[in-house]
Amino acid sequence: MLSLIPVLIGVTLLVFLVMQLAPGDPAQIMLGPKATETAVAQLRHELGLDQPLLVQYGRWLIHIVQGNWGRSIQLKREILPFLLGRFGNSAYLMLFATLLACSVGVPAGILSAVKQYSVGDRVAMVLVLIGFSTPIFWLGIILQILFGLVFGILPVSGLQSPGRADLGDLIVHLILPSLTLTTGATAIIARMTRSSMLEVIRQDYIRTARSKGLSERSVISRHALKNALIPVVTVVGMQVGYLLGGDVLVEIVFSYPGIGLAMVNGILARDFPLVQGAILLVASSYVLVNLVVDIVYAYLDPRIHYE
Repeated sequence: MLSLIPVLIGVTLLVFLVMQLAPGDPAQIMLGPKATETAVAQLRHELGLDQPLLVQYGRWLIHIVQGNWGRSIQLKREILPFLLGRFGNSAYLMLFATLLACSVGVPAGILSAVKQYSVGDRVAMVLVLIGFSTPIFWLGIILQILFGLVFGILPVSGLQSPGRADLGDLIVHLILPSLTLTTGATAIIARMTRSSMLEVIRQDYIRTARSKGLSERSVISRHALKNALIPVVTVVGMQVGYLLGGDVLVEIVFSYPGIGLAMVNGILARDFPLVQGAILLVASSYVLVNLVVDIVYAYLDPRIHYE
């Protein structure tokens, strides 16, 4: 957990430097194209934009730690409360997609490993290849046309229907974006589960368990699965980064009010403080997810100890 401190500092430094390389002057954008050079220079001085980069970074980092993430140029409001609300919406989508990917990918990988080279195994691997190769934005549009226009059974945009705020309506709106977002992650999880299970079920202790007369279900569920899940957990943690990246495309296609859509709108509006805060929040979340993965390792394998 202490190692998170330098990692997060590195994240803030990279985010700050990337935004410094972005074209455009925040002071000019805030004042508009008709502002005089004197007014722009005065605003740059008030905002500290005429200071050296190291001074600007230090001041920005102190403000971040204090919870003052600045004001949005476009929205004219505090950034942190707005981003936390949008991030919560994205968290619903990522959680739903992750649960869907694990609930489909892990059983598919286990069945493929247990029934290696069977028809089901070959069909599953073909589906894995298709899922991994399908572009997210194309799949999202196809699902919108199929389930929204042709059958008309699922909403194709937004977070909730007008006038409704219940859990059922939220889940219905999450179905199509989650299916779109989860295809690639499901394919990778299924493939890794299959490979890991094949490696584990060939170990000596698995043969010993079978020689004791245990049922195949007991051998797989009690002895093989837990050890096979360690690399799968690693892949699931890595897929969070994939989901965060694909989440931007999905939110655009489905007009989903998450942090990805807010980030894109901020880029188009040259809203540098908003984009900077959104990138920092997403990157920090990915770092924290990897910490959770490390902790889960110790639960799955008692031989792993952190000292």
